[in-house]
Amino acid sequence: MERARATEPTGAARAGAAGSGELRFEGRIAGFGSASGTRVVIGMWERSPFGRFADAMIENAAGHRTLLAPSEVVAAFVSETYEFDEVRVVPVSWRRISGGLAVRAGDDGSALTARIAVGDVPPLGRLLRSVPRRLATDVRWLRMLDPLASRLVPGVHTAGSAGRGRREFYGVTTMRRIAWAEATVDGEPLGAFAALDPAVRFGFGSAPPEPHLVDLTTVIHLPRR
Repeated sequence: MERARATEPTGAARAGAAGSGELRFEGRIAGFGSASGTRVVIGMWERSPFGRFADAMIENAAGHRTLLAPSEVVAAFVSETYEFDEVRVVPVSWRRISGGLAVRAGDDGSALTARIAVGDVPPLGRLLRSVPRRLATDVRWLRMLDPLASRLVPGVHTAGSAGRGRREFYGVTTMRRIAWAEATVDGEPLGAFAALDPAVRFGFGSAPPEPHLVDLTTVIHLPRR
């Protein structure tokens, strides 16, 4: 059953937001656009403070931003970290298919379905692979890299504010082009595959304009009490 916006943080989200230290999320993000003007960003997290989960962020052509999250705890934490006009708690899952990935959210995909064909590794992806993982996910490196990252890939940042006194860092270890994608939101097809343009407005940075699937570690530094 679908539920509306989560309000107060509960459980692990409240403890994390109120405590001090560092939270790490390891997984991948896919971002793409559509002919309808709706842009979709899907997170598929293998390891996190909340276990293995997936979520989706959607911004339509009118600028309405929706979060689809699999639990109240994840919804509370993510909606504290990014900005949305609507938060919906629904089942969210992903699986590998031949040549790519399939994602669905809501009962039987009622909120979102997506099929993504994964393409080649671009030159920047090969360069990222050459950076030792320990360096690529080090927050000191990501602070220094941020001005260059935003010049290399418009809209992309590696360091910024995560709200409530927190800082967030994106350490990308590789990237692959998305060759093609199709999606429906609330049962309506979004139209032909397109660039992620304009940039999405969930947080301090956007996914790349050219659709990509990126492997990364997201680090969130919590304020000290």
